[in-house]
Amino acid sequence: MATPQDPSPTPAPESRLAQRQQMKLSDQVYEAVLTDIVQGRFPEGAKLPTETTLAQEFNVSRPVVREALARLRDDGLIQPRQGAGSFVLKRPGSALLRFAPIGSIADIQRCFEFRIAVEPMAAKLAATRRDDKELEKIKAALEALDEAIKLGTVDVASDFAFHNAVAHASRNAYFATTLHSLEQSVKTAMLLNRQLSLLNPLERLNLVQAEHRVVYKAILDRDGEAAFDAMYKHIEKARNRVFDGDAAV
Repeated sequence: MATPQDPSPTPAPESRLAQRQQMKLSDQVYEAVLTDIVQGRFPEGAKLPTETTLAQEFNVSRPVVREALARLRDDGLIQPRQGAGSFVLKRPGSALLRFAPIGSIADIQRCFEFRIAVEPMAAKLAATRRDDKELEKIKAALEALDEAIKLGTVDVASDFAFHNAVAHASRNAYFATTLHSLEQSVKTAMLLNRQLSLLNPLERLNLVQAEHRVVYKAILDRDGEAAFDAMYKHIEKARNRVFDGDAAV
């Protein structure tokens, strides 16, 4: 009599990394370990295997593993303990893997890192340089997002339009050009965040929109410092929400 097979066997590390061949090795390991955390192989509080063990498991060098673990630490998912190893702090919701394409999560997180270094300054300059026409474009995008929330739909185009309008209002073409060059990556991140938000629409979508309103109000008031702070907090919180879990806001 044949022995029944496990319906969901864990793929070999080599095959898991092979799915991500277009990514750098550290990003491949990052996403593989992240997947293990999401799927419960390493639950909250669990100790991760050592760098040496992970390096052997994935057939990569220890510096590659070290870089991947550093990124997981920066994303608030694991915590190193002196002399004890790294432990899982947070287990993201399973919806993260359902909505995010394989190979995209590391890129999404690095895109957030870049945006948080650029967009707050664009917002600060927009607050001091914008004219009424540019302010109206920011407001129009905000109102379109309000309508989408009422309908319970995902409106990535208006979300991007809001950030794009702020960049243009800075009167510095480099901000708008940079955001345009990142459009696909930014929209992928926005789509992921909004899909996750629809799991808790009334609370989470309104929270995101409230952050947009704070940015708009600061630009309306020509308060550059407040605009910088509001945009910084919005992008940082958007980045954190990727890993907040199915029901978190």
